Amino acid sequence: MSDTTQLPAFIAALDRISEWFGRSIAWLIIIMMLIQFAIVLLRYVFSVNSIFMQELVMYMHASVFMLAAAYTFRHDGHVRVDIFYRGMTPRRQAVVNIVGIITLLMPVMIFIIASSFGYVANSWRIMETSSDYGGIPAVFALKTLIPLFAALMILQGVIEVVRNGYVFTGRISPSIGDDNHLEERV
Repeated sequence: MSDTTQLPAFIAALDRISEWFGRSIAWLIIIMMLIQFAIVLLRYVFSVNSIFMQELVMYMHASVFMLAAAYTFRHDGHVRVDIFYRGMTPRRQAVVNIVGIITLLMPVMIFIIASSFGYVANSWRIMETSSDYGGIPAVFALKTLIPLFAALMILQGVIEVVRNGYVFTGRISPSIGDDNHLEERV
């Protein structure tokens, strides 16, 4: 990504927060792996089963997936099926990015927030708990990840629109591709 300091101060601050948040969420992966290892060890060595620990791994996996999506978007790590995009100039890529964010990303994320609001609110109203005995009594918190995911994506979308607008107008130079992506070269 291009240098954050060249963006407007408020957008640059949001971008740094997004970067920090994504890196922080990544630590859940290590914790999740350690807990999963403990689950397997407890089950197969000591014949002990923990529904709470199993659900904890599921909660962490959902958190990583939902909350790190904006970080992935920030680093252009999402799946892109492009035939023409790769060969475009940075200015044209910026236009494609802006149009895509405004016409596709934003409406879908707004729809996700709008359609999940009642679902999540009802879960909070009844303080929904796990249906399994010994499970995590906070299903309402897990469901809250849905609108939170969409809100973070909208926030990152705004940052990317500004960044691509600056690339389009020549106010910042586009990020130089490192060509270390794992996509297939034709």
